[in-house]
Amino acid sequence: MKLSTFSVVFMLALLVWSGHSQAEALRVFTWDGYVEPAEVKAVNALLKDQGYGDFTVKVIDTWAEGPEQMFNVIRAGKADISFLTLNYINMQSGKIAKLLQPINTASPRLSNFSKLSPALTKIPMAMMAGKPLYLPWGGGAYGIWANMDKLKPAELPMKVSDLWDKKWKGKLALSSGQVQPNLALASLAMGRPPFYIHDIANDRSALSKVADPNSAMQVKMNGLYAQVGQFWPSGPDFKDSNVVLVASYGIAASAINAEGGNWSLVNFKEGNTVWLDTINFHKDVKGRKLEAAEIFANYFIGKAVQDRVVNGLGMVAASSLVASNPLIDANPNFFAVEMFWPPYDRSSDNIMLQISKRAMKK
Repeated sequence: MKLSTFSVVFMLALLVWSGHSQAEALRVFTWDGYVEPAEVKAVNALLKDQGYGDFTVKVIDTWAEGPEQMFNVIRAGKADISFLTLNYINMQSGKIAKLLQPINTASPRLSNFSKLSPALTKIPMAMMAGKPLYLPWGGGAYGIWANMDKLKPAELPMKVSDLWDKKWKGKLALSSGQVQPNLALASLAMGRPPFYIHDIANDRSALSKVADPNSAMQVKMNGLYAQVGQFWPSGPDFKDSNVVLVASYGIAASAINAEGGNWSLVNFKEGNTVWLDTINFHKDVKGRKLEAAEIFANYFIGKAVQDRVVNGLGMVAASSLVASNPLIDANPNFFAVEMFWPPYDRSSDNIMLQISKRAMKK
């Protein structure tokens, strides 16, 4: 049966209308726990109120895991917005940086940018032509956490080198998978910068000496690993009764404290290495979709989410809007530039892995 001209026109109009009514997904690639359903709902309401109802936030099913995995997801075009750890951006000749676009910090949709810590908004390792490839979101220390139910403040190690003391033998937990922070401890204990091996990556002679099986660095690592009572592969076990000092990110320590634990970050004289998680825009996000992405980012650097960064995740907020920022209050130099994890290159990374493997066999 033939359709009338009116029917055909009506059906075509209906198809066009239904196509416009289907909002385009603003795809977010993030770490587990960083974006909550209530926050997605809040941003979607903002988008609608500000005339961007043709976009809706969708957190993709894949959680962030590490630099190589994040690179593969972003390269495949599966995300418009990402939550990259700062040093990932320029790892391996900046292969992730090539997939991102500079942030227009003067955008009227980024009104909360002015409240971010100035020390965190222009970190050299993630800049392109004078513009940042990121918005700081939240960070923390990768440090040693002490079980204060078993230790007194006066008993805590004061210097990193104290970790080699015989009284800590079998009572220390370190990561077996992420060896770079272990090397940072050894470097600090030797009076060197935490990322010494990375710093000398372009000096073949110096790199060769530190890679020698009998080098001072190797000997120091052998001694450190001999102290370890627990090597954790993907996350520390704070409930291991044998250990009282655990290397960890603040998020894991905060989670165990929320369950009734009493773990505190050891404030070494040398300080602790630090990391920063950031918000980034894929280079192909343009026009109104980019504007919608800015609205999302502005909400996530705003007070409500930044308060959760501190109180819910046990991290350090990037914004001054928060009611309190305990780790910054205790140490204003917490985010010292020299303590930031750097974008390791392949050669220095391989040597660190080699040193760690040797020490593990001792």
